[in-house]
Amino acid sequence: MKIGVSIRNILSIILVCSFLTSCVSRKEVVYFQGLERADQQLSENISKGLKIKPNDLLTITVSAPEQAAAMPFNLPVVGMPQSGSTMDLGVTGRQQLQTYLVNNDGTIRFPVLGSIKAIDLNRKELADLLSDKISDYVQDPIVNVRIVNFQVSVLGEVNRPGTFEIRDEYLSLPKALGLAGDLTIYGKRKNVLVVREQNGQKTHAYLDLTDPYVLESPFYYLQQNDVVYVEPNGAQVQSASYNRNASVYISIASVLVSLAVLLTR
Repeated sequence: MKIGVSIRNILSIILVCSFLTSCVSRKEVVYFQGLERADQQLSENISKGLKIKPNDLLTITVSAPEQAAAMPFNLPVVGMPQSGSTMDLGVTGRQQLQTYLVNNDGTIRFPVLGSIKAIDLNRKELADLLSDKISDYVQDPIVNVRIVNFQVSVLGEVNRPGTFEIRDEYLSLPKALGLAGDLTIYGKRKNVLVVREQNGQKTHAYLDLTDPYVLESPFYYLQQNDVVYVEPNGAQVQSASYNRNASVYISIASVLVSLAVLLTR
């Protein structure tokens, strides 16, 4: 009799634990809920491209039908040493374009043209500006601008936290999270923090990935050196000192109790 009472108590505890470990709502984990209903109401959130900031690194190439005329407007190409070799030995590997550093006042020093203000322009706007100025010297110039220091850091409850170099100009928050292996089941999808530096000051926003209107946030498209932090949910914080395999142990315990019931009949 005592064994039967003990088994019933154990079963009750297992049932309570199972209930507590399985009460995750769909609303807490599914992204962009109701997007089909909000589609017509969402304003177009088309990124106009990254804005150039102080301390950015740019590569700028100028070409023209007469390439010799465009050469003075290009920085020399430098040879990068191969792995394990040195420049002193005269061994070079791949060639690499030199970069322009955007000064604290937002300008770059450009060949022939001198000081050019680049801050708050996107790469197309800067290319158009340079093309207009170079056309005084070169017929039909083609200017290509790239921002080469585009990096974002993704931290917290993601599968592969780290800092990622981005070659594309457009990086949405979901794509950045995808690079980090997506959120773990323990990450807060309704409270993803994005930290950004604008005009020398830190600013931030909390984004709800379950809300379709997150697409309208100015933080939805990330900028260079943004930091994304995924906060652990309440259950994960409370269970920080417990093993995440507790549900497995509960299942094993329930099987053992079932066997005990059969053996005591």
